[in-house]
Amino acid sequence: MRFGDALEDLGSFGVADNLDRLREHIPTGWIEAALEWTGTTTIRRRRLPAEQVVWLVIGMGLFRDEPIQRIVDRLELALPDRYDTLVAKSAVTQARQRLGDEPLQCLFDMTAKHWARRSADANRWRGLSLYGWDGTTMSVPDSPENRAKFGGQRNGGGRGESGYPHVRVVAMMALRSRIMSAFRFAPYSTGEVTLARELWHEMPDNSLAIVDRNFLVKKDLIALERSGNRHWLSRSKSNTKWAVVERYEKNDYLAELEVQGTGLPETWQVRVIRYKRRGHPEVQLLTSLVNPKLYPAKEIIALYHERWELELGYDEVKTHLLARHEAIRSRSPEGVSQELWGIAIAYNLIHVEMERIAGEANVAPTRISFTGVLATIRDSLSRMGDARFAPGTIPSRLEYMRRNLKRILLPERRPHRVYPRAVKVKMSNYPRKRPKKVAKKKRPLTN
Repeated sequence: MRFGDALEDLGSFGVADNLDRLREHIPTGWIEAALEWTGTTTIRRRRLPAEQVVWLVIGMGLFRDEPIQRIVDRLELALPDRYDTLVAKSAVTQARQRLGDEPLQCLFDMTAKHWARRSADANRWRGLSLYGWDGTTMSVPDSPENRAKFGGQRNGGGRGESGYPHVRVVAMMALRSRIMSAFRFAPYSTGEVTLARELWHEMPDNSLAIVDRNFLVKKDLIALERSGNRHWLSRSKSNTKWAVVERYEKNDYLAELEVQGTGLPETWQVRVIRYKRRGHPEVQLLTSLVNPKLYPAKEIIALYHERWELELGYDEVKTHLLARHEAIRSRSPEGVSQELWGIAIAYNLIHVEMERIAGEANVAPTRISFTGVLATIRDSLSRMGDARFAPGTIPSRLEYMRRNLKRILLPERRPHRVYPRAVKVKMSNYPRKRPKKVAKKKRPLTN
């Protein structure tokens, strides 16, 4: 199947009769297209062909606490042989190395673009699809290869490097379903703004990006505005200066900022909205939504707080999907890249299933419990080898879950609750283990 043919068939798949619920969200044609597009195909017959290894990497994201060999057994990924032997750990490692990371990246880009845009289109605000941007970091195993590739944070006070290497991550999400639309990562030394520049072109037409003030960069946002009715919304920085051009009403006015740079206008008009919530300092919002009749200030203020959905998405990945482990599994940079793409696909699969359940329950996708759906999926996939829980029974088990929505249905949000940021658990009193520095060998003196 050609890559273009797979894209044309994105919406053609239906409910699977005898395969687990997650596989029906990613038809085999998509995986085949990703493998062919990246030139990764299985020619000779293997116990773990490339198509199965793709699901293994996704399974690594779903089953963080399970050894990789057990994931192969649980998901019944290995093809049978004449001796019915178990797949060796070395064979699994070699299969991952043959696959590489490009097919997983291609599959993520293909699926995420379809899922996120479909979701954002269904949950528009005044004709605009809503996306959020933000960055975070993720720890990777402390191998010499990972530390050389990704680096880490250097702490003050002579404490040296961080205990684990770190990967810088920037993601774009459809805010009203928390489905990732775009995802990029790089060494820790790469700034969030620099990494985000790879993703601005992913913003579809007729959309609004709600971003943290770290992304309030004039040349990036001006370029975003220039085509496709694309808009942005952000808090102002403490050093952002402007001149008032026109007052719409109290605490709502059109302003003008000075701009410097090649190919940029001398001035830039934005809208400024000021407001204050109980228990918080005054906030000044800046936005390209300059028409007060089309975009009322009260709605924009409420809309800005939906940016927090992206923070909740990162929490779902780190706290629930990865079970708060210090680092992911892979000890090589290519393995890290492959695993991160697999984690992103697994995260999106869970949210696609959450969105389906929400549609059948006629509630917002954010009211479905991520942990509840994740636990059900893990339980169902873990019992695939049991005759009582064959793959064909998984749709009925998920149907049972839908009939018992009280277990996974979250209460409606209370927007006026105030929670200050605070740390509840203190740091350990044990000294921190740092990477050991290898002493350089002294060269012998020569005459």
